[in-house]
Amino acid sequence: MDSLQSGVDQNDQHLEELDWTQLLDVYDYARPQRGEVRDGIVMKIEDSSILVSIGTKREGVIPQQDLRAIGDEIVGNLKVGDTIQVYIQDPENRDGDLILSLTMVQVARDWEEAARLSAEGGIVQGQVIGYNKGGLLVQFNRIRGFVPASQVAQLHGRTAAEERQQALQRMVGQTIPLKVIEVDRERNRLVLSERSATQEWRKAQKQRLLTELQPGDVLSGRVNQLTNFGAFIDLGGADGLAHISELSWQRVNHPREVLTPGQEVKVMVVEIDPGRERIGLSLRRLQPNPWETIDQRYALGQLVSGPVTNVAPFGAFVQIEEAVEGLIHASELDSDPQTQPRDLLQPGQTVTARIISLDKQRQRMGLSLRRVGGDESDATAEEPAADEAAEPVAVAAADEA
Repeated sequence: MDSLQSGVDQNDQHLEELDWTQLLDVYDYARPQRGEVRDGIVMKIEDSSILVSIGTKREGVIPQQDLRAIGDEIVGNLKVGDTIQVYIQDPENRDGDLILSLTMVQVARDWEEAARLSAEGGIVQGQVIGYNKGGLLVQFNRIRGFVPASQVAQLHGRTAAEERQQALQRMVGQTIPLKVIEVDRERNRLVLSERSATQEWRKAQKQRLLTELQPGDVLSGRVNQLTNFGAFIDLGGADGLAHISELSWQRVNHPREVLTPGQEVKVMVVEIDPGRERIGLSLRRLQPNPWETIDQRYALGQLVSGPVTNVAPFGAFVQIEEAVEGLIHASELDSDPQTQPRDLLQPGQTVTARIISLDKQRQRMGLSLRRVGGDESDATAEEPAADEAAEPVAVAAADEA
């Protein structure tokens, strides 16, 4: 006891040696400061407020408007004696009250979470709650954030002002991926980017698909872009390419003949190349191949009719049915060898021709105009001559394709 009293006496002597400003510094640790988050004990729960002790000489007050903002569920679970965290909203208002907040504790945590995401590059989901001429207003937990128009994924620098406003308006109510790019709590400024978040998310999705997909898998996708050589199809975060030759069993001059941007399609995975990060797709392999049953519908010597689809120096192609074309070689157009195909036929013209060769495996059909005049038995009798012409026909068709 003597040693304890001696320690107290020495401390009092030390305090007496300090001037009054230094004494304030010694005791200031207990003085609440605006913006602090402190632990407190619930002392009293009233209809309009809650009294909380935070270790000072006076109790702090959580006012009714703050209780309404935090929600009935949280408030209803509070009991006298509970330890809670409170935010110092006003160390002393005009009435001398210490004003505390539960809502601002959550807001402070949201700012800390935003700072963490900014440092780590994390991605979150946020709801678009409004827009202005500069971009989107989004809700980040209890903080309102801003997405500049330049950081909206579907907008580009060349987007017209009116079109941009319409696009921003359509996004209100949507939940979008966001990446935090600027946090300034003092200025209440939180800036986010949908574009960066989308790019990173799509990159991660593509790596996942490149790892998980196997040739033969059937997926649903959306047509994203059409080019001269094929269609890029969004598989849910990553694009695969359906080459123009894999769009249909029939001849396709441009993908827009069979597809439109935004169209939902079923595709088969035909190739996975992780090194080049490419996914090859096919639409036609999910469609019946008319050549598999071609010999059930057509025979040598049979007369067929259809429109001319293309005229080349070596002959003319005729569409017999959807996805089935036959080639009339130049030598089978007319008995005069000097006659040019373009002198006799034009695209769109309907002609009747005789089948002189049929190759199911190579998907080739040879036709003749000059043999139409004879009967079927005559054409069949001349089959050796037709066989001799079949190979040039096949080669010419391959060159054209």
